[in-house]
Amino acid sequence: MENLSKQIAPKPLRPIKVLQFGEGNFLRAFVDWILQTMNDQGKFHGDVAVVQPMADGRVKELAMQDGLYTLLLQGVQDGKVVKQHQIIDVLGDFINPFTEYAKYLAYAKSTTLEFVVSNTTEAGIALDKTDMDFSVTPKSYPGKLLAFLKARYDFFKGDMARGLEILPCELIDDNGKELQRVLNEHTVLKGFDASFIRWLNEANHFHSTLVDRIVPGYPRNEIKEIEEGLGYHDSCLVKGEIFHLWVIEGDERFQKKFPASECGLHVIVTGNIKPYKERKVKILNGAHTAMVPVAYLLGIDTVREGLEVPLVKHFVDAFWKKEVLPTVHLPAEEVRLFADNVAERFLNPFIRHELMSIALNSTTKYSTRILPIAMDFYHVQKKVPSLCVFSLASLAVFYRGYRLNNEAIKLADSPVYLDFWADAWKHVDNTLASVSHLTEALLSKEELFGKEFPSIPGLKQELDQDIRDILDLGMEKALRKVLRRYE
Repeated sequence: MENLSKQIAPKPLRPIKVLQFGEGNFLRAFVDWILQTMNDQGKFHGDVAVVQPMADGRVKELAMQDGLYTLLLQGVQDGKVVKQHQIIDVLGDFINPFTEYAKYLAYAKSTTLEFVVSNTTEAGIALDKTDMDFSVTPKSYPGKLLAFLKARYDFFKGDMARGLEILPCELIDDNGKELQRVLNEHTVLKGFDASFIRWLNEANHFHSTLVDRIVPGYPRNEIKEIEEGLGYHDSCLVKGEIFHLWVIEGDERFQKKFPASECGLHVIVTGNIKPYKERKVKILNGAHTAMVPVAYLLGIDTVREGLEVPLVKHFVDAFWKKEVLPTVHLPAEEVRLFADNVAERFLNPFIRHELMSIALNSTTKYSTRILPIAMDFYHVQKKVPSLCVFSLASLAVFYRGYRLNNEAIKLADSPVYLDFWADAWKHVDNTLASVSHLTEALLSKEELFGKEFPSIPGLKQELDQDIRDILDLGMEKALRKVLRRYE
């Protein structure tokens, strides 16, 4: 079988407009696919120069296929199973800065370059105070980017029209602002002059972004069958879900330079990214965290299997409708549509999303994902958020360490919290007093719950009762009982 190359799929020549730090699955299945769509519709006319962010990377492998790779998108859309594929051809050049530092810095002189995109993991946007020698390849991503921007500033003699649109995709809050902050701190340590600092902050635009698409990556277990259908070999093939969302903090000026929304893409340019972050965390991440202990204690192992059980689906639907959606600060119809999309994504038959993978560090995930929902609900409704509380009760029983038929649960959390849960459950004998002792110890952890949540009138009593019900009645009957509170 022939390898994918431009002999199989002729590749158009386009100017390099994007410098992309990262050659991994996510950027290729998300950002590069968006650029491909804009190119195909005649709205962008630009290619990507891929910078390998680590010494050990894949740019050589991509270059061997002339920058071509297949993207396989699979999922549920408008109630129908969708499966499609296309060849992505926007990768126009490849740079390993660890062996091609001169070539890397030469791109700083480009007159066609407009954008910088990155996905260097959450730890990638961090200051390395030892990363000060720009005569050789800097180790960190901020170091590499700062060296590049300084070279661009020097070549164009501080021309304010030669700044770049910088779009980090790392999964941290305010990623654009954080990258800008790190670069400024690095600049001071390097001793760069005030004119460069002004150019860095005024000529360049740092956009905070929110990205959302599940990308399982290379489908190793089914690649033989896939390639037989395609008729060629593709070692860089990548698999993703149908759904996509890119929210970019920007203005009308940026919208004109990056007209993705004109191409039917779910790319939102907004002056305030925070409501969209809130929507994703509360609806998607919140539902994940709320349902994991409930579904797992019912003997369910994956998200899709959970949503196929009517009782679990009822719980998730009620959680969204009664306690989540009223607390999201966006138009109600827009929020409801996003929840519908998330429900379809949960049912994607092509992705096996293990509940136990979501369960990692669930103690702190409750405080970051569910607690804001509970507090916003209480401030509006002035009553106990019963389903948020039930998810906490389920979480507590989950950390007992076993489910049906005494099957052990492989708990994965901070040692501090694993020790807390183990000690707390030693003293529980199913009496109300012992359960009350456990919840009192749990709610006293201000680093998790603050002071206001535990003081909500009636909350502790509901939490005590929910734990007792799960222990005495079993998860199914306890869940049916709590759902009746909203009937």
